Amino acid sequence: MARKPKLDTILAEAVDTARLSLVEIAGESEIGEHLGVTAEGERLVTHRFISHKKGYQGWTWFATLARVPRAKAKDLTVCEVGIIAGEDSLLAPAWVPWADRLAKEEIEAAQAEQGTAEGEQPSEGEPASAAGDDQSSGQPQEKLEGEDDSTSAQDDLAADEESDSEDEDAAQALKSPARRQVRRRRTAQRTAARRRAAQRNRARKDS
Repeated sequence: MARKPKLDTILAEAVDTARLSLVEIAGESEIGEHLGVTAEGERLVTHRFISHKKGYQGWTWFATLARVPRAKAKDLTVCEVGIIAGEDSLLAPAWVPWADRLAKEEIEAAQAEQGTAEGEQPSEGEPASAAGDDQSSGQPQEKLEGEDDSTSAQDDLAADEESDSEDEDAAQALKSPARRQVRRRRTAQRTAARRRAAQRNRARKDS
């Protein structure tokens, strides 16, 4: 059985030294009355004080002091200072990883959105600029008889805006991976709309 360390008298009486060492990390008004001293080893003790720090009720300030053989009270060494929680202390809740905080519905929605985005990727050997939209090839499309360019352009922009609104609503319910996919799809739709408008302008100039 290990022998209990003997309490060093000089260190045990150095309450003021311990308190002054705590003032360096806390306000003087935040350090309450002395609770006691504990022998940690030979010529090594820890002083404890009540905490009056806001939000830290039930916590305890501590200061660990030591001295070399035959050292006097003025030659003490401050080894460590800090604050520790007590049995009735108010503690923050345990940290929960982000993936565990997601609801089941959010996970399923994110997986479905990811699967949709992967299905829209260009197949092997196909240029990325040609995936998902034949109109992105840069060739003007044939115009139908009686088609009004300005009306068609307005319809396309209105459809894009409606799609953007729906994507934004869906993105609010998802986390970062799905939200990035929504933004990429919305950017692709806007790019396609600008290309269609440019093609119509060229067609009118040529005619």
